[in-house]
Amino acid sequence: MNRSYALVALSLFIALIMALMPLPISFEPFRPDWVLLVLMYWSIALPHRVNIGWAWCTGLVMDLATGSPLGVNSLTYSICLYITTSNFQKIRNFSIWQQAVLIGLFLALYHLLQFWLNHFLLDIYFNPRYLWPALIGMLCWPWVFLLLRKYRRHFRIR
Repeated sequence: MNRSYALVALSLFIALIMALMPLPISFEPFRPDWVLLVLMYWSIALPHRVNIGWAWCTGLVMDLATGSPLGVNSLTYSICLYITTSNFQKIRNFSIWQQAVLIGLFLALYHLLQFWLNHFLLDIYFNPRYLWPALIGMLCWPWVFLLLRKYRRHFRIR
């Protein structure tokens, strides 16, 4: 049981590293939300283990790591994970491409919520390129899903 939590935490740590890895300035707007993609996978695959508490703690780590206002990522991750966890049985029955479209909508919701919170806290204004990571995350979902499913089956994470 502790081994399962450690392996899930390891995958989230790797996603956090990928989210913080420097990219060229021209590719930065297209960076997918690796941490949220991994969290959503685990909330669909293991909803009894990875839940809103994991999202809140991971969001706090992201807030501290990126320097964003404390609680913004926590709140937005928690809202997205609440939706995926409460509908995990429906989402599991969709094909991988239908799941990708749903994940893209959840990522768009995440970015719009983040914009809304940052607009009130930091007085930023909307830029349409702000939603590019949602599209890129949607296109990355099939590979993230297949990779993490293989990881879960190989290490027998339950």
